[in-house]
Amino acid sequence: MSHQPKPIYEFGPFRLDAAERLLSRDGEVVPLQPKVFDLLVVMVERHGRLLEKDELLKAVWPDTIVEEVNLANNISILRKTLSENGERFIETAPKRGYRFVACVKNVGDDRAELTIPEQNGSQSAAAEGEQSANADEQIPARSAVKAESLASKIKRYQRGALIALAVLILLGAVLAYFVLRTPPRPKVLGYTPITNDGHPKDFPLIAARAFHPLVAGDKQLYFTEVVGGNRLLTQASLADGETVVIPTEFAAPLVLDLSPNRTELLVANQTSALGEWPLWVVPVKGGPSRHVGSILCHGAAWAPDGKKIIYAYGSELYQIESDGTATRKLVTVSGRPYSPRWSPDGSRLRFAIQDLKTFSTSLWEVSADGGNLHQFLPGWNTPASLCCGNWTADGKYFVFQSWIAWTTNIWAIREPAGSHSKSEPTLLTNGPMDFWYPAPSRDGRRIYVVGVKRRGELARYDAKTQSFESYLPNVSAEHLDFSLDGEWVTYVTFPEGDLWRSRVDGSERLRLSFPPIRALLPRWSPDGKRIAFSAVIPGKPRKIYIVSAEGGAPQQLAAEERIEVDPGWSPDGKMLVFGIRDTQTIHLIDLNTLEVTRLPGSEGMYSPRWSPDGRYITTLSTDAQRLMLFDRASGKWNVLATTTAGWPHWSKDGKYIYFSDFKASFRLRIDDRQIEQLASFKDLRVAPGYTGPWIGWAPDDSPLVLRDTGIQDVYALEWQTP
Repeated sequence: MSHQPKPIYEFGPFRLDAAERLLSRDGEVVPLQPKVFDLLVVMVERHGRLLEKDELLKAVWPDTIVEEVNLANNISILRKTLSENGERFIETAPKRGYRFVACVKNVGDDRAELTIPEQNGSQSAAAEGEQSANADEQIPARSAVKAESLASKIKRYQRGALIALAVLILLGAVLAYFVLRTPPRPKVLGYTPITNDGHPKDFPLIAARAFHPLVAGDKQLYFTEVVGGNRLLTQASLADGETVVIPTEFAAPLVLDLSPNRTELLVANQTSALGEWPLWVVPVKGGPSRHVGSILCHGAAWAPDGKKIIYAYGSELYQIESDGTATRKLVTVSGRPYSPRWSPDGSRLRFAIQDLKTFSTSLWEVSADGGNLHQFLPGWNTPASLCCGNWTADGKYFVFQSWIAWTTNIWAIREPAGSHSKSEPTLLTNGPMDFWYPAPSRDGRRIYVVGVKRRGELARYDAKTQSFESYLPNVSAEHLDFSLDGEWVTYVTFPEGDLWRSRVDGSERLRLSFPPIRALLPRWSPDGKRIAFSAVIPGKPRKIYIVSAEGGAPQQLAAEERIEVDPGWSPDGKMLVFGIRDTQTIHLIDLNTLEVTRLPGSEGMYSPRWSPDGRYITTLSTDAQRLMLFDRASGKWNVLATTTAGWPHWSKDGKYIYFSDFKASFRLRIDDRQIEQLASFKDLRVAPGYTGPWIGWAPDDSPLVLRDTGIQDVYALEWQTP
């Protein structure tokens, strides 16, 4: 009897070892979630054949009833993992199933094979030897009968042993089924809109920037809403969706949590672009607000007893009494912690950590005393992009959002959950829009979320009519840049993040980038032949790339592990200036030698722009409060203006710097530093782009914006739990 090990398969650059549950690409291990790996094994083993959806569901989830969305989600993850080199491995048969279309080679197994010699063979050899030694003797009939009887007993023994073994295996399988089987999963039964105004609910496009701007009370929801360019602290009735503004003593409220007794809100005042803000307690029924001590933070939550507050500052979590006294550090993490939430029993905290190089986010857990820090659901979604979780009031479920393939959905996992649990997250939403910020109701029957459909419309400011008019119709895009002759435009589609170029009338369009690359801030070379841009690839730091205006594979300029942003060309096209986020400094790269040098004195600066004559480089301070000018001839820096500034741009004649304070656009004359307002954005709803609201400049230096034509509303998910 021999035990045949599972074979090893090769397809494209991949090697699949089903026995060791190992997938590798060119010798490097490729991590996969358990069910995604199971799906891959089934499809590879049955490659070339159309696999119906029911067949795949039964093969991958044999003991569990799951919906087709789980299969579709795992297929999407598998496609993304396998197709980074552009190859196609999985084909979809609409409404039927999937087919693994890659050429698969069974390369066998180099592990030793276990072989057990048959007892009958040994006895037969001995009998042959005995017959040879007594060839002339007649074998009595009685001896033959005994030999036959012995052989019969051996066979009966073997059959009995096999039957006993089969019974044991069956009993073990039954026991394992009842012990290890996946419990019934929760599911969403329907969606009910709470608001229908479409106003932004302080929604950032980047998952890593998410906070908790939606909290649920007994009869109201509380959130931050943007109306007419103003941030408003808003409550919405759960009965009829009517919204009421809660007055605040400050201009930029961001709601973070609701007290356990439902009477007070924790609210940050977003006073600057530095990301750490004063924390306030605001009564929900009106009355004076109060500071929580003198702390700054970027996230906070009340403890279940209402006596303490946990808050995030820098890379640390702190605990403070609700009256602002007795601050103590709880834990220091590697990265930036966001969205802390207490378990209902107050024994532990869960929160998101943003990786400061890749901007990916993962969920972590720590005990209430600051001990036992560990990642929650490690390896479940690679690269990690999990955020903004909340426990249900009874502590039985934890709901959170996860960002996969540039789409954000809501997931739930049954407690206890974590690295040693058999429980797996269940997908609750799957389009047609993104869903953010899950907040369970007190009775556990609903989950409140912000539903987002992202879309924009380009508009150009006409100085004669003093109004914004449609520009490049039917193109939803941001980060526009124009060739020097004004004939060509490059842009990044919104919200997809793909790089395109076309003529300014929209003709001769050509796509220049493809997933997993997400393009940012493209810039035309002076000769109009190349485009430099910053690229986001999930799980990796942003890097500077250059691509031909005629298409082709984008080329990464530098291999160093650092965050490179905002490239700009020198007037002769021989160098690029760019920012390095890690050090908050400005650098130059020689495109012939690829040598990188730091711009002297550029610490604490970003957003560099080269003047048309090559003499100056302008930058912004990291707090966006100073517009700076570097003279390359003298090596000296000068302050052009002390004002809120973003999206700087040189006029073609080099006499002006254009910029925006996000409420209006301006131009600054270099000679005398005089500032002139050009256009107001007061009544304009600007789309929340990937890096924030984008403001651009047309070839004639008139302002460009991406008007928000999408929707953002609060929905109630009616869900059912086992």
